[in-house]
Amino acid sequence: MFDTPIHVIDFEGSRQSGVVEYGYVTLENGEIVDSQTRICAPTGTITDIDRGQHGISEDRASCEALFEADWSLFARLRQSGAFCAHNASVEDGFLRAVWSCPRTSPDFAEPGQTTATWAPWLDTLHIYRRVYPQLENHKLQALIEIFDLQATLDVQAVTICPAQRRYYHCALYDAIASALLLRRLTEEPTLKDASLRWLFLQSAASATARDAMGQQEFL
Repeated sequence: MFDTPIHVIDFEGSRQSGVVEYGYVTLENGEIVDSQTRICAPTGTITDIDRGQHGISEDRASCEALFEADWSLFARLRQSGAFCAHNASVEDGFLRAVWSCPRTSPDFAEPGQTTATWAPWLDTLHIYRRVYPQLENHKLQALIEIFDLQATLDVQAVTICPAQRRYYHCALYDAIASALLLRRLTEEPTLKDASLRWLFLQSAASATARDAMGQQEFL
């Protein structure tokens, strides 16, 4: 895969509650080499709808530290590797809502350059939409099922996810799912020579954003 570490991140929460759970896995050369997750105290109300989705109640989360206590962790991750998520604008928004920018960090889409933003992100949602436009559904669970990754996901979850957090909309579980989708792209015969920069280009949400990166060629 790639020598550059890739930190695949997922947040659970909402604008109203803030981040109530995070999870990440680090991919190096296609293998998960690190992971972490925790529940975070809400900054506002966890609605019934949100609780029904991610399964975290205010009673459960209120005794935990706020997400903002983990500034040093996420700043270190940003400096050490590329960020990835499924629909990354959501994760980017959660980060910017707490910390407007990280420390000056490498721009992994532009070798040799630095940036003081949480971007650029690899985005498995946008990559799969561009590579497989014929699919009717590009949601995380749908892609895992379409590409027959559910059994692999569940095996990984047993190894690294907390016992009660091994289903969709649990942050670490979803992060593993996104990591598996990213990894399988490099196993596709037609994409085996794709560069990290190509993946960043496909992650851009629009043609304008891709053009702004200054390259039209895929490989």
